[in-house]
Amino acid sequence: MAALDPGDTAWTVVSAALVFLMCLGLGFFYGGLARSNHTLSLMFLMMVSTCVVSLQWYFWGYSLTFSETTNNSFIGNLHHIVARHIGREPHSNAPTIPSSTYFIYQCMFAVITPALAFGSTAERMKIGPVIIFLFIWSTLVYNICAMWVWNPLGWLAKLGVQDYAGGTTVHLTSGAAAGAYALLIGERRDYNKQSHFAPNNVAFVFLGTAMLWFGWFGFNGGSALAANARGMNAVVVTHLAGCVGGLVWVMIDYYNTKKWSLVGICTGAVAGLATITPAAGFVTASSSLAFGLFGALICHFCVANKNRLFPFDDCLDVFAVHYVSGIVGTLMTGIFSQQSVIALSYPEGAQNIPLGGWFDRHWIQVPVQLAAIGAITGWSFVVTYLTLWVMEKSGLKLRLRDDEELMGTDLAVLGETAYGFMNSHQIGSHNNQLVARIKDTTARRRSNATPNPNVLEAQEAAISESVDK
Repeated sequence: MAALDPGDTAWTVVSAALVFLMCLGLGFFYGGLARSNHTLSLMFLMMVSTCVVSLQWYFWGYSLTFSETTNNSFIGNLHHIVARHIGREPHSNAPTIPSSTYFIYQCMFAVITPALAFGSTAERMKIGPVIIFLFIWSTLVYNICAMWVWNPLGWLAKLGVQDYAGGTTVHLTSGAAAGAYALLIGERRDYNKQSHFAPNNVAFVFLGTAMLWFGWFGFNGGSALAANARGMNAVVVTHLAGCVGGLVWVMIDYYNTKKWSLVGICTGAVAGLATITPAAGFVTASSSLAFGLFGALICHFCVANKNRLFPFDDCLDVFAVHYVSGIVGTLMTGIFSQQSVIALSYPEGAQNIPLGGWFDRHWIQVPVQLAAIGAITGWSFVVTYLTLWVMEKSGLKLRLRDDEELMGTDLAVLGETAYGFMNSHQIGSHNNQLVARIKDTTARRRSNATPNPNVLEAQEAAISESVDK
């Protein structure tokens, strides 16, 4: 067993804090992109995800993912249940840091993954059932998929998949879950194929991007689990890919609209950062430019054409950016990965260093990456959809009522508003407009269907009364 290294431990702890900052930054990013009456609910969901998933990780999540004594390649055992056997002794994945440090670092990845998915269902999802969903999803999807890839005993790890910091385990799982969630609960009530909803607070989008980018240095750089050259290479390539992604995206926007877009450069940077995530510890600085370029190009195309490409309402472009960048980055890793970069975490003269990808003429690597993409996408999408379907059928309504959706999640569910200048007069005016819209919707429904008019009138009166209060 290697001696514990204080420098490695300190860097990993700092990296865990940086990834935690990303969870909070995601709240600003999503809150700024959504409409103003849903801003706080998205920030609230980031806090809920942090609290719930951290407890799940303590109870059994870490053990199911990283237990070293499991007898199968599909899921871990309960050797580390309620954080047993976690302390000074290191984990085999990180021999120079205490297992408690490894525990908290990996916990932050578990926290941010489901939080990413909630952007696709913003403005129409109920918050209460999310607590149950997070416990189930983390157990049945994240813990299992992360075990496959990052536990040396996992079947994809044995197959040789290369995912340095979460292209498959984070971006593919959350992206596929986002698609399943959006498909099951349906479109926003005022959504149509020509809809374009502008962000309510571009300054929040900028702040969230800054926090995400800053945190990504720990997300990718910390995945070395040591303060070494490979980890620092990951920091360099992460930054470069984000820069290229932001510039490519905003240039496309300028070409199309003749306007520079802060939202565009922020979204492009996130696309570049997400695309480089699986490759950060496998590719050179020069190769990282290609990740930023292709990540931004392909994700921009998907965002611009999402209404005809995807059969669901991807509200904040989670599927179009995170899932697509996960595919692009994972595939490109199989091409651009190089043994010379992997060797940066090995002593000089070390033998049996794993091969890279096609750049090293290791032709099997791309098929292995494809197998990981297919397995993780299929598992995350199907299990997420079935979980939500069972929850819905058991009486846990996943979607807001029409009046709640029109009022906005912030007021209807939280009873709070993001902006203090919304005084009681403005809220009352908003409610009057809301009642008028509900009545208009009811009238249109009557003209298109033949339900009992008395029932509709009673529903309309109840809605009007509840909103007036």
